[in-house]
Amino acid sequence: MNIIALFVSPLIALIAGMFFLGLSRKISARIQWRYGPPIYQPVIDVIRSFSQKSITHGKFFDFGIILSLSSSFVLILFLPIGKLCALTSGGLIAFLYLMLMGPFGIALSGAAAANPNSSIGISRKFLLALAYEVPLLLVLLTVMTHYHTISLVEIVNIQANSGWAFGSWALILPGIAYLLILPAILGMRPFEVVGAAQEISSGPIAEFGGKHLAFYTLQHALHVFVGIALFVDIFLGGWTFFGLLNPLAGTVWAVIFGIIIFLLKMTLVLFIGLFVNAVYPRFRIEQAMQYLWKWPTLISFVGLIIVVLTK
Repeated sequence: MNIIALFVSPLIALIAGMFFLGLSRKISARIQWRYGPPIYQPVIDVIRSFSQKSITHGKFFDFGIILSLSSSFVLILFLPIGKLCALTSGGLIAFLYLMLMGPFGIALSGAAAANPNSSIGISRKFLLALAYEVPLLLVLLTVMTHYHTISLVEIVNIQANSGWAFGSWALILPGIAYLLILPAILGMRPFEVVGAAQEISSGPIAEFGGKHLAFYTLQHALHVFVGIALFVDIFLGGWTFFGLLNPLAGTVWAVIFGIIIFLLKMTLVLFIGLFVNAVYPRFRIEQAMQYLWKWPTLISFVGLIIVVLTK
């Protein structure tokens, strides 16, 4: 099963991530009374980008985007997607380290381009990552303390027997904190400060074109998938749905329906983020950092204290 997941999980993540990108543009347009592009527009953009000539700014420019894309693929292997999970060791500790490699790779490429807009976008990207990493770390510490494990697979399996984490009173506050920082993790408004086209001409990717832009789109799709999938796994029970799949345990149908349930949960979480994205204006970077270090950090810290005191 692990060998199958090694190939199937990245494919599922890539298809679902591209679908989420197209769906987000379509829904946002509808909320704003526009028709919007087709849902498969990101696929068209990637194919067109690969067909265009790409200009490089050196080896670091090429290496950075490959590093970012590769780290996103490795992150997928740690995530239980339905009942598929390629890497069951390392868990949330390794996950936290790898999450920093994506922004670092984009920053490496942007710095090699030597574009002022890229430099501003890179500084914003690192500041935003620093801001949401603090409450995210507190959220994950709370979950690991509550379940006495760092394994994502074990966390999902425990929820299959005891109920979703979001339904447990001890983990409600960490779940709310994660939802509050999720738009920042995904780079959606009001935290769309890194690639603000009106201010810094798309920021770190201002010099991207051709295959580099295609790789960035693929990386962004995987990043969106990772951010939402992590929430579904640690707070919504991953593939579990109130014992619905128990009669199918041990069969191929359990794996298939588990993946479908998992993706449906992800779509529901994405819808919540899209409504916020459609109606809120963009923060300035100092406003974003002040917000992330205030309410989500406070809520997640209180949640950690509650879990520690109740153990």
